[in-house]
Amino acid sequence: MRRTLVRPVHYAAKTKNMFIINLVYKVSLEEIDKHMKAHVIFLNKYYKAGNFLVSGRKIPRSGGIIIAIADNKKIIQTIIKEDPFYKYKLAKYSITEFNVSQKAKNIDQLIS
Repeated sequence: MRRTLVRPVHYAAKTKNMFIINLVYKVSLEEIDKHMKAHVIFLNKYYKAGNFLVSGRKIPRSGGIIIAIADNKKIIQTIIKEDPFYKYKLAKYSITEFNVSQKAKNIDQLIS
């Protein structure tokens, strides 16, 4: 009887890449707040599209973080250009790409 070798599939090969989008405000919070409604509309668009997973303000409030998913970094760079904070040069952005290799089994419960 011939045995077939089953090769393990790397977890990340089944998933899209993940990104940490780090925003650092370049203007006063008063100026940021003037554009917050439009920024939230932008965020909601990409939550609905399935690109954004979690987001929030930094503590202290010097910017924000978005955890996103996409096929590649170029897609994330294109998405960011729609953000009013980007359009009006209110924040500086950096993107860190990573491959998911582990996750908490109860991740939904932990972040809710």
